[in-house]
This record gives sequence, structure tokens and C-alpha cells, in this order.
Amino acid sequence: MRTKRSLLADLGRGAIAGAAATWVMTQVTNVLYEHENPRARDREDRARGGEAAYTILARKLEALTGRQLTKRERDRVGLMIHWTLGITAGAAYAAMRRRVPGADAAAGLAFGTFFFLAMDETANPLLGVTPGPRAFPWQAHARGLAGHAVFGAVTDAVLSLTDPAPEPAGFAAD
Repeated sequence: MRTKRSLLADLGRGAIAGAAATWVMTQVTNVLYEHENPRARDREDRARGGEAAYTILARKLEALTGRQLTKRERDRVGLMIHWTLGITAGAAYAAMRRRVPGADAAAGLAFGTFFFLAMDETANPLLGVTPGPRAFPWQAHARGLAGHAVFGAVTDAVLSLTDPAPEPAGFAAD
């Protein structure tokens, strides 16, 4: 049996999966943060200046555009960045999942790990959004890795649940 895969349909399903995964990841990382060792949490908060990475990125965009935002607007822009990254990553994963060999390794866990390494450990410091990885306690890295692993697994699970049914042999549409 063969399944006809539309890239556009996969991107749409991936965007939905990415949104669901972003929500779950946020819940998981918030709980982990709340239960983190207070000294480790304080060290992390000092390294980030008390703001989330996506809010810091919103500040940088504010400076680039020259538009002064209120705290509420900055927080909203930060959340939009957070959600846009998650939705976009979900769409990208869906596009690669059945087209790139190994992209779906470990049911999304490999993708989540890659996303963590690419964003938290590499892009954020390179863009000056956060200091380098050594500024953070190991607990922050563990929480980030766990959250992104959850992101990858949830994205893969939602995509698996919404995969199109295989078409019977001989009936595949061209």
C-alpha cells in the first residue's frame, strides 16, 4: 500500500502538531522550572537578566525597528516568537519526517534534541539573546533538553495520529 503525501498538507499538519507540542513543552518546562533548585534557578535568572529568551529577542527586534514597545507589547511579541518557532519547527519536521531518511528517528526525540541544540545552545548565544551555555547551571540545560524532547515526541505523535490512511494498491492518485 502506498500513501500519497502532499507537502502542503504535511506542512499544515506539522504546524498544528507544532502548536500542540509548543503548548505541552511550555507546560512541562514551567513545572520543571518551578521545582528546580532555587540556587540554580537564581543563577539562570541572573544570566538571562530575569527575562525569557524570546522576550529578550523581542527587545532586540524592538531596537532594530526603533519602535518603543510597552512591557505588555514586548511580552506579546516574545510569545509570538515562541509560538512561531514552535509552529514552524513542527511544519519543518512534518515536511522532513517521511522524506528525509532518519528525520523521524526515535519518534521525534532526535528532532527535539536537534532543535534544543540548534536553538538553545547555539542560535540564542550566537544572536546575543542569551550568554553562552557555561553561564547556565546544568539544570537549565537538562530542562531545555527535556522540554525539546517532549516537543519532538508530541509533534511526532500528533503527526502519527493524523497520518493519511494508505491507499489500496492500484488506486493511488497521481
